[in-house]
Amino acid sequence: MVRNEARRTALLDAAIDVLAEEGARGLTYRAIDTRARVPAGTASNYFANRDELMSEVMTRVHERLTPSGESVAKSLALPRDRSLTVKFMHDIIKRADADKACYLAMMELRLEATRRPEIRAALTATIAGGIDANVAFNEESGLPGDRMAVVLLYFAMTGLIYERLTLPDVVAPMDLDELVEVMVGRAIG
Repeated sequence: MVRNEARRTALLDAAIDVLAEEGARGLTYRAIDTRARVPAGTASNYFANRDELMSEVMTRVHERLTPSGESVAKSLALPRDRSLTVKFMHDIIKRADADKACYLAMMELRLEATRRPEIRAALTATIAGGIDANVAFNEESGLPGDRMAVVLLYFAMTGLIYERLTLPDVVAPMDLDELVEVMVGRAIG
């Protein structure tokens, strides 16, 4: 059977929405088909099992959250100093605000990884690879901060974004600009 890549992407996007809205327990082929508005049985034709589906959802989440090459190039035209690092952190927050479903789906995948070793292994490889890529990008771009600074910012931003998505009233009274500025300052000096 020939597979339609546009339909595959639509099914993955529907799966992300289902994960974000209903959690991992609500992620069924039927829920995906309904969300994608395709005939019943379509998702099962594209994904042989739940592990394959979740693995491909992880990949799709990262595709959706990765900034465009054009956006990165535009930012890299600026001076490569602490203020650019602050800008990159704000860009991450903007992408999270623009695509909350992806971050919520990633949270669900992380929770599922605590119960399923095969998902844990795949997600660990994906996240560790992403951190390594961020470190390499920072070094190759000549941005301030060493590996530890990038790792600290990764964990700080992950926590901040998840807090904003799950308990926004905790973060709401804080000045987001100041918070990001201090995080970057503490990480890179």
